[in-house]
Amino acid sequence: MIVIIGIVVVLGCVLGGYAMHHGPMHVLNQPSEFIIIFGAAIGATILMSPVHVLKDTVKALFGTLKGNKGSKKSYLALLVTMFKLFKVAAYQGANGLEPHVERPNESNIISENKDLINDHHALEFFCDTVKVIIIGGVPEHQIAELADISMETHHEEAHQPVNVITKVADSLPGLGIVAAVLGIIITMQKINGSPEEIGHSIGAALVGTFVGVLFAYGFIGPIAAKMEFIAMDTHFKLNCLKGCILSYARGFHPLVCVEFGRRTLPSHLRPSFQELEEACREEKG
Repeated sequence: MIVIIGIVVVLGCVLGGYAMHHGPMHVLNQPSEFIIIFGAAIGATILMSPVHVLKDTVKALFGTLKGNKGSKKSYLALLVTMFKLFKVAAYQGANGLEPHVERPNESNIISENKDLINDHHALEFFCDTVKVIIIGGVPEHQIAELADISMETHHEEAHQPVNVITKVADSLPGLGIVAAVLGIIITMQKINGSPEEIGHSIGAALVGTFVGVLFAYGFIGPIAAKMEFIAMDTHFKLNCLKGCILSYARGFHPLVCVEFGRRTLPSHLRPSFQELEEACREEKG
């Protein structure tokens, strides 16, 4: 919703300012210019991207309409889920976690957290890292190294769609110039025409430059930045899970484990110590 509001504000201000200068709206309607600019942009995107990156890019673009996935409430629920799992491990040992991480969809603890179940990256990260702990014989610092490798790989993958859209935004002003130059070529063929006809043709050509610059800096560039912020949500979740898992590997109390995870969260997503303690105390009850 916030993305749609931003688009409306940009269009409203640009077109509103144009109308205040008594600019004729019909002049901006140049379908041929739009086909040149956006067709070339789509073609360039296909040209530069592997198929799996194209799929991820389309998915990420639609994801911007949903906005950021994380909230303070969802992270509190995640920490409580970790507390419940580590409490099981405190009584039954690491092997007590095995049925939960082997079949998380059937786990009576993990399946309650729909945000975690529906987040493939976070769920896989947690389950695979805990499986290494269950196997045993892996020092804590190497578990941390393994978690860092997974996070770095995910970070690179998550930023591939961002890089694609950023490159598209960078190319749009140039594609707008291409459309404008083609319009000037057409205008030169009408050089013997009336001044009104030539002026209309030049105005149509300049619409290409206008559209290319507007969409680059008013829409596509900001959308790429939005995609980057959304990608950070999963990074925050993985970092939180890493803090919890490493604390468990060190043998800390379940409540201390989730406190380590809580401290990794940015301030706008971090529940207070009291909120976490009360939520865990309710689970104990």
